Amino acid sequence: MLASLLAGRLLNRGVLPATLGLAEPAFQALWSDYFPGARLALPHGGAEDIVELSDLIDLLLHYRAGQRESEVWLAHIVAWGCAGRHHLWQDLGLANRGELSLLLTTAFPSLAALNTGDMKWKKFIYRHYCSKEGIYVCPAPSCATCADYNQCYSAEN
Repeated sequence: MLASLLAGRLLNRGVLPATLGLAEPAFQALWSDYFPGARLALPHGGAEDIVELSDLIDLLLHYRAGQRESEVWLAHIVAWGCAGRHHLWQDLGLANRGELSLLLTTAFPSLAALNTGDMKWKKFIYRHYCSKEGIYVCPAPSCATCADYNQCYSAEN
């Protein structure tokens, strides 16, 4: 998963910064733990700061599997990817939605398990975040009757 994220950044895909949204010491630890050797010069993406970044990180950390340090890094990376304007897998620079699904089910399995309707991941994360905060962005009482249903559950391009 980390290699796919780095490959996407190296190919200038997605919006992540050159450190994938990690503080420099964390990125150095990721690099030395998983990719020993010379560090690649990664291009900087176009992620904008979002006010809810730390809240999204906290949300993801709440649901982490608790198996590896990399889950903490992935929480930061995924939250940074939420700052993009496209599907989350695209904003992370991944090859397809399947890679993102694998990342989320491995690092944040209890959160991923809540996405029983196969909603788009970014929309799902935000809806889950908003509902925990008492912010209801969907005007209908259920997704099935929401005006945005087709945008949330339609096939991806």
